[in-house]
Amino acid sequence: MRRTLLALTVLAAAALPGAAAADVIDKIKERGTLVVGVKTDYKPFGFRNPSGAIIGIEPDMAAEVAKKLGVKLELVSVVSANRMEFLRQGKIDLMIATMSDKPERRKVVQVVEPLYYSDAVNVLLSDKVKVTKWEQLKGAKLCGTTGAFYNKDVAAKYGAEIVSFDGSEKPLIALKQGNCIGYLYDQTFIAGKLLDDDWKKGYHMPLEGIMETPWAIAVAPGEDRLAKLMSDLTKEWMKAGYIVALEKKWGVKPTEYSVRMHKEYKGS
Repeated sequence: MRRTLLALTVLAAAALPGAAAADVIDKIKERGTLVVGVKTDYKPFGFRNPSGAIIGIEPDMAAEVAKKLGVKLELVSVVSANRMEFLRQGKIDLMIATMSDKPERRKVVQVVEPLYYSDAVNVLLSDKVKVTKWEQLKGAKLCGTTGAFYNKDVAAKYGAEIVSFDGSEKPLIALKQGNCIGYLYDQTFIAGKLLDDDWKKGYHMPLEGIMETPWAIAVAPGEDRLAKLMSDLTKEWMKAGYIVALEKKWGVKPTEYSVRMHKEYKGS
């Protein structure tokens, strides 16, 4: 009878909401280290400096989380193909790695809300091209990446002619060769390119981003306590304008999304 009661008690405790999450935060504090998965190939959001250290907007965010928990920080390099599995397998405690919020991804990991950032579609243009509105691209030839979902929409709405190439490097080569006036692609990618010596002179991104695609911080399924902590912290960041400040620190023009969320939470 005693063994039966003990077994039932264990099962009941395991079934309590947040039980697994409590263990995660407890393990982080017991370990004394928060392990966060970040990108290392996506400047300025996550990349390596000349000495090999991981730096950028998202590593800075991860450092703030570790500070909040009162522990040290360990950054783990992840890529799009493994970041969710690393989280599910417990290789990382938290993921801040440029992940777009998609319904199918919410079936694999637990998304933290509010969503902390948003990518958009934009155009890397030669300085010789003087445009300030998307409508001015009518009839213009833009290089693009084959398969990008927005190619058809931009062509239909703004009248641009999209010439597609495989990957992200071939369109850039075509742009430098003068085969098009600009490169239609992800705004965050373009922002990173404009920090490189090869692109910071002679090219710019004067248009406002369109077709917002929010990014999500994620925890493993069932980690409700950690998710709540991250939700509260994200709201604090938005209210204080912390993410806008990070964009400026790393040389990125604050996105409309970041500015809008700052105003919304500042006024709440």
